Amino acid sequence: MKKAYMNIVSHEKIARNIYEMTLQGELVSLMNHPGQFVHIRVGDSLDPILRRPISIAKINKEEQTFTIVYRAEGKGTLLLSQKKIGDLVDVLGPLGNGFSINTVPTGEKALIVGGGIGVPPLLELSKQLNAVGIETIHVLGFQSKEDVFYEQQFLSLGDTYIATVDGSYGTEGFVTNVLNDNPFSFHTVFSCGPTVMLKVIEEKYSTNYPVFLSLEERMGCGIGACFACVCHRKDDPTGFTYRKVCTDGPVFPAGEVLI
Repeated sequence: MKKAYMNIVSHEKIARNIYEMTLQGELVSLMNHPGQFVHIRVGDSLDPILRRPISIAKINKEEQTFTIVYRAEGKGTLLLSQKKIGDLVDVLGPLGNGFSINTVPTGEKALIVGGGIGVPPLLELSKQLNAVGIETIHVLGFQSKEDVFYEQQFLSLGDTYIATVDGSYGTEGFVTNVLNDNPFSFHTVFSCGPTVMLKVIEEKYSTNYPVFLSLEERMGCGIGACFACVCHRKDDPTGFTYRKVCTDGPVFPAGEVLI
């Protein structure tokens, strides 16, 4: 982990209230694992005082760049959306434990399921899995056609299915509608998105497959000091032991924490 000021080299709106920002700097040399995140200071004043945790969507070591995708809906992310190319951004990272691509043997197939703003870290995951000879199937869920992003990027890596809640694009409904309608063949499941979606994925697949889930929780410090993002362990009947999403996660094997 390291703190650095990084230069914005591209910044654009890619869907409704969704922005993609690419930053450049030496900090990229520390970024290796898909599913990790950075903690970004969005302004120059103390308001807002807390940084914003945002997952890493792409890593480009050759160009020393990494890309984040975020939804501008609160004070902090709206401030971030006003940043321009050439501005410097205060970045702390990389943080957390991401997905391990070593859990899938070469030649096998992975099912990747994402929902909403949980989709971005799965792109770097799919890219790294493909790079070591693992086929990927992607099932991505959004609210509406206006919210869909990164479809072409995922298609370039493997079969990709889109679901929208209002049926304006792809399959009408949720990712589970796609999963129930298509008898996919795979060996491992990776997922990131809303808690209710992760819970369904865990219940549906964890009995028969290795399942790895990336949790989205509110964070304070992002480095394990404030305990704002703790979640209870599933194997503790007393309910007193916990895991920190920021430092123990955000990726956990299914069954480790209560969702």
